[in-house]
Amino acid sequence: MSLYEEWKNYIEENSKTEEAQNEFWEKYCSDEKVLYQKVLGNKTQVIEGKVEDLAKENNMITSQFMGFLDGINDSLVTSLDLDATELDTDIKIEIDYEKLYKNMLAVPAEWLYTLEEWDNILTKEQRIELEKEHKRSKTVVNELKVGRNDPCPCGSGKKFKKCCGR
Repeated sequence: MSLYEEWKNYIEENSKTEEAQNEFWEKYCSDEKVLYQKVLGNKTQVIEGKVEDLAKENNMITSQFMGFLDGINDSLVTSLDLDATELDTDIKIEIDYEKLYKNMLAVPAEWLYTLEEWDNILTKEQRIELEKEHKRSKTVVNELKVGRNDPCPCGSGKKFKKCCGR
């Protein structure tokens, strides 16, 4: 079984009840926060080594560290093949901080994107601009405007005002 499958099973095992699930995620998010504080505080852009050693170095069990890799994978310059990652796999991850910040906003992982360690990485202005970009990306613009007397877009053949526009 790959480490990625172990991570998924680890989540499942710890989520049998709603209470257990809440405890699991609270503990995991707390451990994840400590790791991100370390990474951001040291301005660590590249993390490399064997998965097992990196997990120990960060006081995590390998399943938890695999969860970290799963979470950060979309924020890397080059994504990892998580299914092929094993304990003795040498990994090198290069973090794209802007992508990471945007992905934290998208989750939304407030406990992570509000860390004061971000001050070492992105200026306040950069973070504000990234937040604006994120909000704009969620804005839906309906370009199709149907007039009251136009044919209904549902295809009924009736005027919009007599069909779906009621």
